[in-house]
Amino acid sequence: MHNETLNGSEDPDKIELFDTIVNPAHYTKGRVFEPVEVIEDWNLDYQMGNALKYISRAGRKGSLVADLQKAIFYLERRISIEYERSWHE
Repeated sequence: MHNETLNGSEDPDKIELFDTIVNPAHYTKGRVFEPVEVIEDWNLDYQMGNALKYISRAGRKGSLVADLQKAIFYLERRISIEYERSWHE
């Protein structure tokens, strides 16, 4: 994704705000692919997409352990959903 501006404005504060919303460094810096692009390309559901998101940013924004715990939380929820579905088939 390219740096863009809000409403075509060249205001540096707005460019920085746009970048922190659309291209946050903890997802994009030094990366070829943004997690959101992978999530969309792979058509991941909510839980698996969030797990990927937290794994991809682990240690880049806040605590590595906290992000990995969040990823595990979403993976465990996805596994629970799959178990529920299999019980109802």
